[in-house]
Amino acid sequence: MNAKVFDAYSAYYDLLYQDKDYATETKYINTLINSYSKNAESILELGSGTGIHASLLAKIGYIITGIDQSKTMLLKAEERKNNLPESVANRVSFYEGDIRSYVGNKKFDVVISLFHVMSYMETDTDLEKAIQTAANNLKKGGLFIFDCWNGSGVLNEKPISRTKNYENEMVLVKRKSTPKMFPEKNIVEVHFDIHIQNKITKEETILQETHRMHYLFTDELKNLLKKNNLEIIHKEEWLSKKLLSKTSWNACYVCRVGT
Repeated sequence: MNAKVFDAYSAYYDLLYQDKDYATETKYINTLINSYSKNAESILELGSGTGIHASLLAKIGYIITGIDQSKTMLLKAEERKNNLPESVANRVSFYEGDIRSYVGNKKFDVVISLFHVMSYMETDTDLEKAIQTAANNLKKGGLFIFDCWNGSGVLNEKPISRTKNYENEMVLVKRKSTPKMFPEKNIVEVHFDIHIQNKITKEETILQETHRMHYLFTDELKNLLKKNNLEIIHKEEWLSKKLLSKTSWNACYVCRVGT
């Protein structure tokens, strides 16, 4: 996981994901929390990005701390926080930190990690460190909720090259993604070629990025979670609430730390 990639990414991150239904995802996470921990109040988000999930969760009433490694992502998150009503903004905090080693000064009712952040943990060592961070920052009986690329789904329907165009009042963005699989490592390396044109100045920028995504399997996760006193208490296909199957690309896991 390279913070520099996300520093460049942050400039157009929200544009690329303007169709992402953050409101529905936030309701989904809230429903999961209420199903397994009705009295939860505090949340730690590992990999909080530009702060959209955190801001929406704060509006519901949670006290949320977001951790991210990218300084520019954090600047975007702080800008978003500053536009919230004061009563909501007071419930949100953002800090720079590595989710593989972050140690907070308090324990949380819930730890979340969304938008495949766990799949950005390229190695088993990195993944275990991130899981350990979740466990170490949870109160006894607390929940760890995360989504990831589901290994069975990835192998069943392998990724293909795609080109997408995005636009707002300032820029035009064309992004081509080219995947390459490394099955011996359970990794998909996605190379992005991004062409950005400023609609006002006509200035053009070309960027290249590579994201290495670790697709995960339930049995693998069970072992890593168990080593850190965490147990999977529920799993399903992300957002659809369907049973997790070999055709599911996106998995959601709800785990509980031991008492």
